Amino acid sequence: MGNLLKVLTREIENYPHFFLDFENAQPTDGEGEVWNQINAVLQDSENLLADLQAYKGAGQEIRDAIQNPNDIQLQEKAWNSVCPLVLRLKQFYEFSLRLEKALQSLLESLTCPPYTPTQHLEREQALAKEFAEILHFTLRFDELKMRNPAIQNDFSYYRRTINRNRINNLHIDIENEVNNEMANRMSLFYAEATPMLKTLSNATTHFVSENKTLPIENTTDCLSTMASVCKVMLETPEYRSRFTSEKTLMFCMRVMVGVIILYDHVHPVGAFSKTSKIDMKGYIKVLKEQPPDTVEVLLNALRFTTKHLNDESTSKHIRAMLQ
Repeated sequence: MGNLLKVLTREIENYPHFFLDFENAQPTDGEGEVWNQINAVLQDSENLLADLQAYKGAGQEIRDAIQNPNDIQLQEKAWNSVCPLVLRLKQFYEFSLRLEKALQSLLESLTCPPYTPTQHLEREQALAKEFAEILHFTLRFDELKMRNPAIQNDFSYYRRTINRNRINNLHIDIENEVNNEMANRMSLFYAEATPMLKTLSNATTHFVSENKTLPIENTTDCLSTMASVCKVMLETPEYRSRFTSEKTLMFCMRVMVGVIILYDHVHPVGAFSKTSKIDMKGYIKVLKEQPPDTVEVLLNALRFTTKHLNDESTSKHIRAMLQ
């Protein structure tokens, strides 16, 4: 019994135990420059999510145009409905490029020597909070995108129409805004089930490959440490009680899941391996202790947007926990 207690105590001590103030963290002088750069991107995120949530698509107009190919009026109505939507989709895509740059700046600050990831996250809480906000935004964006098939339908119709006009040597004004190269890149972006997560994954992988003198562990440990901090705060009544809003608890859960998924995409063996620094059983257990209606979407994110869940090396027990 004594030995078991020692093992459990040692395991608990291995997790970072500090309160990351997601509600009130303010930048220090040392964080100011990077914080301002990231904040300039994040301040547009709520409006962008509201736009995506309100996105209704031009499904009816497109159906009418396809069923009546000789009706010029219906063709024009569909085209005039789709064009402003495509410009909105371009804005979402361009935001992902800004987010990619922002994440790389953040990773640079949160992984540089001489501090460990734990020391960085504890010392630079305002940057850690911005990292959390990026993850929170990413999961929310991808949830909304996955529930809205109109996005890909609208864009496919736009591409077909543009290609048809190109064959007929017609140039349309919108091509000045969304040229062929831009349309190709947008098409790849929206073809992803979780495009913003893919953006973060690519940004993190690119950061690791560009910084060859920085061990990959500095980056993956930053991710696993962030996940651990969220888990500890959710499990520890003393920390939970310091949150003034229920929304912060949901924020904390979403960030925890987001960083696990990101880790699974960028770590060579992923989050589900026995050698991973992600305690998957512990994280799933924490989620399942929350009200089911608040966490089902997060459990689904682990089920369907991770990379290594179905690897042979993933334990049957973990797979069963996510069934």
